[in-house]
Amino acid sequence: MTTTPPPFGRALCAMVTPFTAEGVLDLDGAQRLAAHLVAHGCDGLVLSGTTGESPTTTDAEKSALVRAVREAVGARATVVAGVGTFDTRHTVELALGAEKAGADGVLVVSPYYSRPPQDALEAHFRAIADASALPVMLYDIPGRTGTRIEPETMIRLAEHPRIVAVKDCSYDLLGAQKVLHRTELAYYAGCDEHILALYAVGGAGYVSTVANVVPAELRAILDTFEAGDTSVSARLQQRATPLIEAMMSAGLPGTVTAKALLHALGLPAGPVRAPLRPAGREAADGLLAEYERLVAA
Repeated sequence: MTTTPPPFGRALCAMVTPFTAEGVLDLDGAQRLAAHLVAHGCDGLVLSGTTGESPTTTDAEKSALVRAVREAVGARATVVAGVGTFDTRHTVELALGAEKAGADGVLVVSPYYSRPPQDALEAHFRAIADASALPVMLYDIPGRTGTRIEPETMIRLAEHPRIVAVKDCSYDLLGAQKVLHRTELAYYAGCDEHILALYAVGGAGYVSTVANVVPAELRAILDTFEAGDTSVSARLQQRATPLIEAMMSAGLPGTVTAKALLHALGLPAGPVRAPLRPAGREAADGLLAEYERLVAA
C-alpha cells in the first residue's frame, strides 16, 4: 500500500487540447484553461492523453503544449505528458521531448493494436523508464489498447525506480488491490466512477476527464474523505454520477463531451479533430443540463 505522498498530487485533470476554430493548436487557450483548472482545485494536469487527442496531434504540438502549460502553471501544479504510442522508439523520443519541454512526468499507455505479450510489454515500459530522468505513470486501459498490464507485470515494473504510478482504467479493483498491497505504486483512478472506491482502499487520487468541467466538485470527494467525512464523500461521488455517466458512458468519447461542455461554459476548447466529430445540439443540451444539476446541488 502506498505510504509516501502521491508523486503528482491527488487531483489530476486529463486536460483537453484546445484548438482554434480552424483546428490549429491553441496555446493561449491551453494556458488559460490550465490556469483555470489549477485555480479550481487541480494538483496536476495530464496532457496529450486520450482526452487530449494524442493520436491526432504532432510531436511538435505535444512539446509546445507542455512548454505552454508549464509556463502557465509554474510550480503550482504538476505537468504530466502523455507519450505512449505503439512504437517503443517513438515513445522514447516523445519522453525525451517531454523532459526537455519541462514536464514533471510521463504517462505511458500500453502499446495498442499490436497487443504484445506481457514480457514484451514489460520490456517496453522499462525502455521508456530507462530513457529519461522523468518518473513514469503507467496507463492501463485494456478496453482501448487490447492489452492488459497484468498485476504480476505491474509488481515487477514497480521495482524500477522511475516507475512510480498507474492510471487505472482496468475496471479490476481486485487486481488494483493486489498491486497496492505488494508495491508502493501510486494508483490513480482513471475512471471517474471509481474515484472514491479506489481512494478508499489506498489509491492516490484520480486522473479525470470530468475534471475539465467540475474540478472543484471532484476534488471535494477526496477532501471530505481525508477529513473523515466518509458519508459526505460518498454522497458527493453519488451526486456526480449522472454527469459522469453522461460524459463517459452515453455513447460519445469523453473528449467530445468535455469539449462540448467547455464550449458551453465559455472556456477554451475548440473543435475536436477528425475522425472525432462534435456533439450534436441534443447531446450538448443534455450534458449542460446534467452539469447545471450537479453544480446547483
